[in-house]
Amino acid sequence: MKLLLAEDERALSKALVAILKHENYTVDAVFNGEDALNSLQFGDYDGAILDIMMPKMDGISVLQEFRKHNKSMPILLLTAKTEVDDRVLGLDSGADDYLGKPFDVKELLARIRAMMRRNQGEADNILTLSDLKLNRSTFVLSSPKGDYRLGNKEFQLIELLMLNAGKVLETEAILSKIWGYDSEAEANVVWTYISYLRKKLEALTPHVQIEAVRGVGYLLVKRDV
Repeated sequence: MKLLLAEDERALSKALVAILKHENYTVDAVFNGEDALNSLQFGDYDGAILDIMMPKMDGISVLQEFRKHNKSMPILLLTAKTEVDDRVLGLDSGADDYLGKPFDVKELLARIRAMMRRNQGEADNILTLSDLKLNRSTFVLSSPKGDYRLGNKEFQLIELLMLNAGKVLETEAILSKIWGYDSEAEANVVWTYISYLRKKLEALTPHVQIEAVRGVGYLLVKRDV
């Protein structure tokens, strides 16, 4: 899953990015409200964490403006302002949750997981294609033949392919979605992770495979065996 983190404290932002990436999230970080709003409007995110006290545009204003166009993306407000009126304003403006600073990292991660579950719905925690299943809570890819617990990028890649089964995904779009728009990763890294997943799919099922469209990208397809 891909998150936007808008936090103007650089040291805190760097630490949170490292923690979230360790927890299998892809994270883009911005440091002011204007960049946060632009990223939300033009990016492709599954959720966002917004600090309220940011330069150029505060988090509440970002949230209010973004909610005019997108009502469903889960958004967590992260701030040192913990007065009741501030919490009420944030929630009434469209926030899904609110966490005051200082906070415990375990609580932050739990709130993010809960927020994402509410948005997806419990049934969506399991993706299915033919006899292949992906558990989005445990990151386990399985079939009647066995299972694998996937690493960060493998999980995000097979999740993206399963959500778009039968559709060609351009390599550049995959790079942007999984590695981030400002990543220095190149197209060959996508091929490398496609190769990892192909080996696991070959061991798990003959009914699902990843096909390449030369010069364009990849797609996940069902096969009749």
